[in-house]
Amino acid sequence: MQFVLNAQKRTLQGSSASRRLRRAGKVPGIIYGAGQAPEVVEFDHNQLYQGLRKEAFHSSVLTIEVEGQKQQVLLRDFQVHAYRPLCLHVDFQRVDANQKLHQKVPLHFVNQDLAPGVKLGGGQIAHVMSELEISCLPADLPEFIEVDLKDMKAGESIHVSQLKLPKGVTAVVHGDDQAVVSCIAKKGGAAAAEGEEAAA
Repeated sequence: MQFVLNAQKRTLQGSSASRRLRRAGKVPGIIYGAGQAPEVVEFDHNQLYQGLRKEAFHSSVLTIEVEGQKQQVLLRDFQVHAYRPLCLHVDFQRVDANQKLHQKVPLHFVNQDLAPGVKLGGGQIAHVMSELEISCLPADLPEFIEVDLKDMKAGESIHVSQLKLPKGVTAVVHGDDQAVVSCIAKKGGAAAAEGEEAAA
C-alpha cells in the first residue's frame, strides 16, 4: 500500500504557533535523518489522521511531498489528544534506499481455528508478541508478517527462528530465541479429545 502525504514548510515555531496551526486544522511535525538537517513542517490534520488509523501506515515507507520535493520516510512518533480524535504532533525519519533499516511490523495470525491444539485438544492460543522488529532495505519492508497456526498442537510454541520471513528480511533478536505464540492446553482437553477419537 502506498501512502503519500502533502506538507508545507513551517516558519513559526513554539507552543503558541503550534496551537494556532491546530486551530486551523493543521498538525506540526518534523522530518529528520539521512544526514540532512531537520525540517519543520505542517500537515493537513484530516489526511494525516486518516493515515494514522490504518495499520500499514505505521510500518510502511511513506512518501512526503514538501513543496514539490518528495522524501521517503518512516513514521517514528506521534502524539494524540487524551480524549479527542486529534493528532498534536508527528515525527518522521528519512530513509536511504541503500541502507538497511530497523522497523517493527505487526504480526498477523492466521488459521487459528484450524490448529489441532484448538480444534481437537481444546487449547487456547496465547499471543506472546504482536509485532516483530526486523531489518531490511526500504524496498523490502513488508506491511506485516504472517504467522500460520494450522499445524499447531497443544503445548507447542512458535519461536522467532521458525517464522517464514519475506526475501531480504531478517528478524532482530535481542537475547534468546523468543516465543511468538503458544497453544496452551486446557486440563483434560487433550485427554478428552483422545477419548472421543477412541470411541469413534
